[in-house]
Amino acid sequence: MTSFAPDSIVLNRKLPLWYQVSQSLRASILGRSPQDPLRLPTEEQLAEHYGVSVLTMRQALKELEDEGLISRHRRRGTFIEPGVRRGAPVRLLGSVDAIVAQQSGMTTELLDHGDVPVTGELAEFFPDLAEVASYHRLRCDEKTGEPTNHARNHVRPELGARIDLDDLVRWPMTKVLRDVVGADISRITDTVEARLADPETARLLQVPLLSPILHYTGVTYDAGGRVLDVAVIHYRGDRFSFTVTLDAT
Repeated sequence: MTSFAPDSIVLNRKLPLWYQVSQSLRASILGRSPQDPLRLPTEEQLAEHYGVSVLTMRQALKELEDEGLISRHRRRGTFIEPGVRRGAPVRLLGSVDAIVAQQSGMTTELLDHGDVPVTGELAEFFPDLAEVASYHRLRCDEKTGEPTNHARNHVRPELGARIDLDDLVRWPMTKVLRDVVGADISRITDTVEARLADPETARLLQVPLLSPILHYTGVTYDAGGRVLDVAVIHYRGDRFSFTVTLDAT
């Protein structure tokens, strides 16, 4: 029987080897094609593939088994669970409507809100302000209730004063600013980075500490180039992928 072929990885000796191997194999499983076989190579073959001991490989497989990604059967081998699903793709197409669509389709809980001082990285975006209005929300899958991302928005205070908190539970911040508050949104710049989950993100998204996440920063500008909103969103790495489409015209 043909076995599934996982991707290779360059190991970082500063992080636990079993963890790095489990996350690499996890990404390979979630990114596999429908026609790929479900059976994994043996522990010995996987250990040789990743350049680790069989004991380390066994610990990595145990992590994936506990997550429900694989099942292990004595004498038969280890298999990918056929029901394992990939994350829904998030497409950044460059328009405000695309950003609104990206942020929709989830249930939202407002965790906290209030004025915060402009310090650190925020000072780069709001050099003329001492404080901004801050909103922290947790988004969950509508069908499963599973946490998918948590978002912090930092908004100019004059706009924050006109935001109804109930609207933030119903709609994305971009829609609230544009369609309810009436902000003149000209453009949004997006930055996506790979990060490791810190304690707060691990707790909110129900993922292991230091597991891979997608760190998204969206900066909203008006026609005069003034920053209206800075959104920082942490997405579960196993539930989202980002596709950027560039218009060549």
